[in-house]
Amino acid sequence: MTKRVPPYSPEVRARAVRMVLDHQEEHGSQYVAIRSIASKIGCSGETLRNWVRQAERDDGIRAGPTSAEKDELAQLRREVRELRQANEILRKTSAYFAQAELDRPFKR
Repeated sequence: MTKRVPPYSPEVRARAVRMVLDHQEEHGSQYVAIRSIASKIGCSGETLRNWVRQAERDDGIRAGPTSAEKDELAQLRREVRELRQANEILRKTSAYFAQAELDRPFKR
């Protein structure tokens, strides 16, 4: 599986989030600041809002999982999936060999 390349670089994301946080007082609300800045950088308001919310979680301002926690959770889920697949292969293999042992002629 190939990794998807995000359309916006981490530098653009960080700069946009910083602009929203720095200029939200000038716009009256964070929502208005997000809409204004999103149109300037060429992304949707919802995308920028998600970036701002995640940055707030990472900084401890907002409750929820941080980026590091999300990455760790994804890695652990991937590992669990691989281990379950390996267990299934081992289970099927042992059942195959157990059946082959039963089918073998009995030696006296």
